[in-house]
Amino acid sequence: MNRSDHQPPPAPLSALTAPGGPFATEERTIGDRTLPVYVNGPQVLRELLESTRAHGDRLFLRSTDRSYTYAQLYAAASALANRFLAPERADDGSGTVGGGYGLVKGDRVVIAMRNHAEWQVAFWATQLAGLIAVPMNAWWSAEEMARALAHCAPRALVVDGERVPRVRPWRLAQPQAEQPWLLTVRHDAAEGPRSERFEDLPATDPAAPAAAPAVPVDPADTATLLYTSGTTGDPKGVTASQLNYCAAAMNPRYFAVCSALERGESPTAIRPQTSLMTFPFFHVASFAVVLATMLGGGTLLLMRRWNAAEALAIIEEQQATTYVGVPATALELLAAAEGAGSSLPSLGLVNTGGAAAPPELLRRVDRVFGGRVDSRNGYGLTETCGAVVVNYGARYREHPDSIGRPSPATRTRIAGPDGAPAADGEVGELQLRGQAIFQGYWDNPQATADAFADGWFRTGDLALVRDGEVYVVDRLKDVVIRGGENVYCVEVEAVLFEHPEVADAAVLGVPHPVLGEEVAALVQLRPGSAATAEELRAHVRARLAAFKAPAHILFRPDALPRNATGKIVKRSLRAEVVAALGG
Repeated sequence: MNRSDHQPPPAPLSALTAPGGPFATEERTIGDRTLPVYVNGPQVLRELLESTRAHGDRLFLRSTDRSYTYAQLYAAASALANRFLAPERADDGSGTVGGGYGLVKGDRVVIAMRNHAEWQVAFWATQLAGLIAVPMNAWWSAEEMARALAHCAPRALVVDGERVPRVRPWRLAQPQAEQPWLLTVRHDAAEGPRSERFEDLPATDPAAPAAAPAVPVDPADTATLLYTSGTTGDPKGVTASQLNYCAAAMNPRYFAVCSALERGESPTAIRPQTSLMTFPFFHVASFAVVLATMLGGGTLLLMRRWNAAEALAIIEEQQATTYVGVPATALELLAAAEGAGSSLPSLGLVNTGGAAAPPELLRRVDRVFGGRVDSRNGYGLTETCGAVVVNYGARYREHPDSIGRPSPATRTRIAGPDGAPAADGEVGELQLRGQAIFQGYWDNPQATADAFADGWFRTGDLALVRDGEVYVVDRLKDVVIRGGENVYCVEVEAVLFEHPEVADAAVLGVPHPVLGEEVAALVQLRPGSAATAEELRAHVRARLAAFKAPAHILFRPDALPRNATGKIVKRSLRAEVVAALGG
């Protein structure tokens, strides 16, 4: 039987997961699934947040215009949690209600904004109040947001000024009595009844914070609802529990300790890290970074938008020890460092995730920093609450094309076409079981059932295991991962088909040296049409987020190849596109 978790970790790493060790696990039955769970980790997110109060005035987060200490974060989150749950005050005849928001445990709260510091306040307020946070892709169009909002039916929205115009049409279309509360962030204009500005909330005192609401929270309670895409008509929401995210906090901590032991350092000597974190907060990859940082009392440095030269300056000025982002931005950072002749002496780790890391990334890190800086790359999906398989250190250098080995609370197996375990070295579907694996898809029991096989989550990725290392070789799912963002081909194809001049279309991913993949489309136009690539690209951008628009649009005079069932044969098309683009 081929399971990478059957490969025991080398000593002294085995002591970390042995009974009584800091990362020991035990099998527990939760719902209808049996899975490994960390014995010594937090069980609910509130427990993790409460533990950070010991960090007090240590800096938690610094953005370009706002900072929070751990004490300030807790005070602000606790106050907002109480406001979420406090009863509404009756209308005084002016058309305005006041008091609290009147939410109850299990209600959904949408958070839609860029990486402002207030994002974290809103998220932790939902967790203290027993609510379900719905982090929404900040780059979605109004149409995409409306589909997700209709699907999750939130009772409150926390939205920055840039996103307010995108949620306003959906919100105002709701019956007035059912209109969700709107808390705006960095937004000057008033939005009418049942809305208020974050800046107008009562001030909080970090030295004497309000007590968090006395809401019982169970490890199996849903913590978040994240959308894997804004697919037309039927958005797919991934629900993850409190316990799932506690694994997301422990997994990176485990790999950090493993790295320290490999370097000959004592795990107890690991100092809090200062990390430049470039993942959007709504991206699942950011959760593990944020949670692990909080667990270790570290500091997060944020950017308004990605810029390699600015990232270089922040690392130098703030003495950042870790860089975290998708491989594409890491490659750009390395190019900027080489161009500026900067050695970044404070930097000790380049940590990437969200997309497959090309082997060239590891070689570039070693070349730029002379082997002084470690590299780490994680594999995970929205359904795994972040990275659950990680490659790091000496193993990464020996197997740069591997995704590594699983965390202690993750089990892996490779399933053949018949579902039976594949032999060592054989390709099959990568399947996972563990504490971080999601609960299911919101209001979609059929999709949930289809996602699991005998309790194992079906990743849709084709992989093999060799000598304990997991290698992903292809994807079953029709998705392009562009710089860490998922672009679902069927979604873009549907929009292209809406154009009156398009007769047929196929969307697929093509290799890109920095982004990993780019979106490409082959289009057959209707007879006599003179539509241009830019016209079709603008058509997609008007309906979807800009990153989903095809970077390359190629026209075919003849029909696209289809198999006997009518499905487009994309394997041959991909080779055709790559050849047309010059390899």
